[in-house]
Amino acid sequence: MLPRWLHGVWSNFTGDGTSSGNMVLYLLRGCFGAIIIGTAWLASDYFNRVYNDDTLAILAFVAILTVGSLVVAGDLLLRSKQITTISAVYFGLLMGLLLGTLFSTALEPLVSDKQVLQFLRLLLTVICCYVSISVLVQTKDEFRFIIPYVEFSKQVKGGRPLVLDTSVIIDGRIADICDTGIIDTKMVVPRFVLQELQGIADSSDKIKRNRGRRGLDMLKRMQTNPRVDLQMHEANLVELRDVHKVDERLVVMAKALGARVVTNDFNLNKIAQLQGVEVINLNELSNALKLVALPGEGLRVRIVKQGDQIGQGVGYLDDGTMVVVEQGRPAIGQEVVITVTSVLQTPAGRMIFGRMDSRAVAEA
Repeated sequence: MLPRWLHGVWSNFTGDGTSSGNMVLYLLRGCFGAIIIGTAWLASDYFNRVYNDDTLAILAFVAILTVGSLVVAGDLLLRSKQITTISAVYFGLLMGLLLGTLFSTALEPLVSDKQVLQFLRLLLTVICCYVSISVLVQTKDEFRFIIPYVEFSKQVKGGRPLVLDTSVIIDGRIADICDTGIIDTKMVVPRFVLQELQGIADSSDKIKRNRGRRGLDMLKRMQTNPRVDLQMHEANLVELRDVHKVDERLVVMAKALGARVVTNDFNLNKIAQLQGVEVINLNELSNALKLVALPGEGLRVRIVKQGDQIGQGVGYLDDGTMVVVEQGRPAIGQEVVITVTSVLQTPAGRMIFGRMDSRAVAEA
């Protein structure tokens, strides 16, 4: 059951290999294969017509196909990247044409037959263009095209992206916030966070397993929300190669992307702040959105249990704020109106202290 859940989440993020980056690579490989086959066919026809040798024609055809297959196989063995851009294709094409011209020029003194030289020039140029474009497409995050005094780097439209950690996904409140439409910037889920969720969901501990599955459900919910721009990031960054802990990788990745970390983990909050990465803590956000009560105001609250001190009653507001009511113990189980006397803000949340008027006490 779980692998299907994970596969559903993964396929929704990556489109089962049909993302824009993969599509460009597939089209590039298809065009390269077609050109290689066409070049092999022309070479075979040439040797057959000029030398009238079927064996030589077949060898030429097989040799060119073999070279093309080895180039594609070598490219597939490279570690794939997520991204592709027009600039990478453009500069890769220019670099490939330049390298092809240089190699072809170097072959001129060695090949006397002009037609054979033309075939070799075409073959080398196609191979150089393919390799250059493929490398730049798969390593765009690792290079910047620099001209003296001018640097072309990635520009992010709109607000800075938000990088989600494992705890905030499992918590689920981020999905509720997304439903309100208040978040209009891109949210990023690193692949290693999804892998950590899978590990939790596969745990033998029932509580951990339920938490992991809840996290996957929250991701699915956000992914299907039309108001949310949620993206999976492969996290194939140079900065992450020597970092192995999830929290550290999350901070380093956010810093590299110029993003902010969304978490409710106190330790991760501190680590990110120490490294100069902005953090949005959902616990702090939740406390900031709680009801503001001023001394002297009246509140309606249901007293549910007795307090620590003699005569005290304790109730809770709808947002979970604890209300301590002096002389409220006789009214346990009742909804009463109190007058706020003071408000205490603590790292764990907000506490409200109040008292019941004498008439309410007498009726209780």
